[in-house]
Amino acid sequence: MSTNGSIPAGRRAAVVAGLRTPFVKAGTEFRDLSAVDLGALVVNELVVRSGIAPKEFDSVVFGQVIPSPTVTLIGREMVLRTQLPRSVQAHTVARACATSIQTTTDAADQILLGHSDCAISGGAESVSDAPIFASRPLAQALVEVSRAKSLADRVKILSRLRPKDLTPVPPALKEPTTGLTMGDSAEIMAQKNGISREAQDDLAWKSHSRAAAAWDSGKFDGEVMHVAVPPDYDRVAARDNIVRKDTTPEALAQLRPVFDRRYGTITAGNASPLTDGAAALVLVSEEKAKALGLRPLGFVRSYAYAALDPRDQLLQGPAYAAPVALDRAGLKLADMDLVDMHEAFAAQVLSNLKAFASREFAEKQLGRAEPIGEVDPARLNVNGGSIAIGHPFAATGARMIVQTLRELDRRKGQYALLTVCAAGALGAALVLERE
Repeated sequence: MSTNGSIPAGRRAAVVAGLRTPFVKAGTEFRDLSAVDLGALVVNELVVRSGIAPKEFDSVVFGQVIPSPTVTLIGREMVLRTQLPRSVQAHTVARACATSIQTTTDAADQILLGHSDCAISGGAESVSDAPIFASRPLAQALVEVSRAKSLADRVKILSRLRPKDLTPVPPALKEPTTGLTMGDSAEIMAQKNGISREAQDDLAWKSHSRAAAAWDSGKFDGEVMHVAVPPDYDRVAARDNIVRKDTTPEALAQLRPVFDRRYGTITAGNASPLTDGAAALVLVSEEKAKALGLRPLGFVRSYAYAALDPRDQLLQGPAYAAPVALDRAGLKLADMDLVDMHEAFAAQVLSNLKAFASREFAEKQLGRAEPIGEVDPARLNVNGGSIAIGHPFAATGARMIVQTLRELDRRKGQYALLTVCAAGALGAALVLERE
């Protein structure tokens, strides 16, 4: 999608509203809520706050990364468990950490094509509700037991099991192609790119201090809903509970490495934590916004997705996607009033920023004569990022979009670039514009 004149009049995709739950550390306030519960809460509240009648919505694109053992189509559940008419069609998306970037560009494309006029995009994640799987021998035995015709047959089947077969199997945390966790891959990137521990801790400290300042100044009040905490509903989650206002670079420096305990630089302090939460957006066509009297927060100008070999630098996808998104927008990095880069790890952010400015990377990896340039630190993640705010995988992209558009409006800026790295060595980049 670009603004080269090919978009039919009135078909630009406008973001007119956005909302999220507080992002909370897994196992805390939202431990009794599933991803579907969190998603339904935010979608219901978003529809009310948008002022748009439920009958006006025609599609929902929603995502979840960690699979639910009971719900496979979270997109459709966002219709069935909310006030939206059941006739609203929906589909479910998963693109790892870039999931709600994907849901948003999917919705924008449907608007551009004239197939949709008023859509909801977003994602939800409950790491607290992660499924625990049975081993293959146990799963096969249970299927056979369900088909057995007698008690003796059932006993015979179960007697084949060994103690190790009864051990629960948690969701995979490693890349299937490399056998490495994201943290392991981030350590490799830090080493290859010469990213120091001090630089990582400094970025983490800035993330916390900026997020804390944003909360204290009221910037997040209009984009974060309050959630009554089950099972007693006697408490309300009103703010992100991961942000540490009082942290310092010195305190972060005391933390021990997590992945490479002897030589590593990545700690719990300079990496994003496991998080529960949900976020959603309302997108409408430009002409629909005018018809409904809505003021757009901004428009989807362009986007790009990229992929590289997971055996290389797993989380370097943004450095490949961003130049393409900027080209499609007909803009330069210098034109961006804000840059919001998902902070999976401080090492990953710093590695991508280094690639943005590297002529060698541009020439050898991208086949480009010039790098896209350096990012002004004063324009980067100005209200904090995933290290401080948290990272519910499928919700982060939507959080970034509404947070960035609201800040762009406060600054009276025009353009913003968002980037996300994702599992499988994927990357996403999105250019937003405000008028």
